[in-house]
Amino acid sequence: MAGGGPRTAARERLTARSHFPVLIVGAGINGCGLFRELSLQGIDCLLVDRGDFCSGTSAAPSRLIHGGVKYLETGAFRLVAESALERNRLLANAPHFVRPLQAVVPATRWLSGIWPSLVRFLGGQAKLANRGALVLRLGLLLYDWYGRHERKMPVSGFLSRRAARASLPSLRPDIVGLGTYYDAMVLAPERLGMELVFDALDAHPRSLAVNHVALVGRQGAEIVLRDELDGSEKRITADLVVNATGPWIDDANAKLSVERRYIGGTKGSHLLLDHPDLVRELDGRMVYFGADDGRVCLVFPFLGLALVGSTDIPVEDPDKATCDAEEVAYMMAVLRALFPGLETGEAQIVYRYSGVRPLPASDADDPGTISRDHSVPIDEPEGDRPFPLLSLVGGKWTTFRAFSEEVADQVLSRLGQTRRCLTRDLPIGGGHGFPCEAAQRQAWIEQESRRSGLAQERIGTLLERYGTTASGVADHCAAAGDPMLSSLPDYGCGEIAALAENEMVGRLSDLLLRRTTIAITGRLKPAVVEEAAEVVGAALGWDAERIAREVAETLIPSGVDNDLFHRLV
Repeated sequence: MAGGGPRTAARERLTARSHFPVLIVGAGINGCGLFRELSLQGIDCLLVDRGDFCSGTSAAPSRLIHGGVKYLETGAFRLVAESALERNRLLANAPHFVRPLQAVVPATRWLSGIWPSLVRFLGGQAKLANRGALVLRLGLLLYDWYGRHERKMPVSGFLSRRAARASLPSLRPDIVGLGTYYDAMVLAPERLGMELVFDALDAHPRSLAVNHVALVGRQGAEIVLRDELDGSEKRITADLVVNATGPWIDDANAKLSVERRYIGGTKGSHLLLDHPDLVRELDGRMVYFGADDGRVCLVFPFLGLALVGSTDIPVEDPDKATCDAEEVAYMMAVLRALFPGLETGEAQIVYRYSGVRPLPASDADDPGTISRDHSVPIDEPEGDRPFPLLSLVGGKWTTFRAFSEEVADQVLSRLGQTRRCLTRDLPIGGGHGFPCEAAQRQAWIEQESRRSGLAQERIGTLLERYGTTASGVADHCAAAGDPMLSSLPDYGCGEIAALAENEMVGRLSDLLLRRTTIAITGRLKPAVVEEAAEVVGAALGWDAERIAREVAETLIPSGVDNDLFHRLV
């Protein structure tokens, strides 16, 4: 079997079984969240994805965990309330990856935007190109109200023009003030998705998750799956199938003989800039602003870089979504217009990526008005298809747990099972026992340093990257003597090997793009790829030919690019 390590073990377990109560197709955040939710209730689930866990749309978010302040403009109050509550819960349950983020919203007029805001608020269509200070302040007060439950962060405020200019001196000079509020960001969304899978497997070992396994089709009651790494096929049966493939939902349903149009996705692209002056001026804050054409854009510090986004463009084929030159030019233009006092150019871009939002099918002229809420259309058994098919339409990173809870309750009801536990206050992965306070953090680092023999600075780095699961990574590093990669000295060879051996790595890109932040921080250079490939290959038993192939595919992907990203190397 291809891949080695725990993926091989999982593939062998799949070979030995022919039936699962629940099959979940698609291991994005919705699929991973539902897999955890059902496994915690004792339900045997099989989770498969033709790529890696969280390798499609879920690998290309804005990196925000937010209540959706802009949804207020379209009257989506239930979604705002749910999003704000789930944001607060993620701050509590995943503090190792989800961190508070202060946001500022520039206003260039005092009273503009009142009429179009009212029209949109009441469900009508109106272009809103300029949100005045009054509209902004009222909106943020309403946002505070919807985010009041289980609040973790300060309420909103407003800075005068003088205070705004002192705080952000390079900002466009025509602002009259800045609205301020708090949301959150997620440092490693792909790792958070993986942790949901591992939580599920730890809680219910009879569940099974396998990456790089594609849905091929259906033959009667049997569902045909194919291992994308070795080409072998497997047939299983299931009492119920959940389609969690995001923008590919319609295609996956067609393979199961269900012809429906549920999805009308839009492409969102982002840039990572190596721009120390901009990062310094942002000072840990996000600037959330409306461009002159009415689109909402953002920029905030992310892992030492500046993350800029995003676009909102209808697309037909999610496999062909990339961050193209036109989008790059647009985002750079709006950033320069926002910060005319800073020198900004495309030479500062170190990484760009694009993903397709799995929005419901819509004929709306403005993609920004399409609902970001989630729904679960169900296709009941029909003909020789004996199982119901549930399609997870919409959703977003912030609300994945609530969406998973809702779907899990439907699944449990159909299976005649009852819920064993709630996940609302359940820590995720490395968030278990995470030391949030500075004194607690130092105590944890000192204890792990004494136990493992690694330096405190190294333990601190591992804690930042993996939460409290850093303890296991530290053991692996210590056993290997903790030599560092010569091409990337802040990553250890033992660290890379630990991820390869323990985290279902099937391809080199799984590790470089999703188990680590190497790619998104602009460090996916040929020397790094080649050295990491040798370490991963040794850990997983790859021969020289396989290592060379993985290096080539990572640097220049061919065929269908499930990763939905564009590298600059």
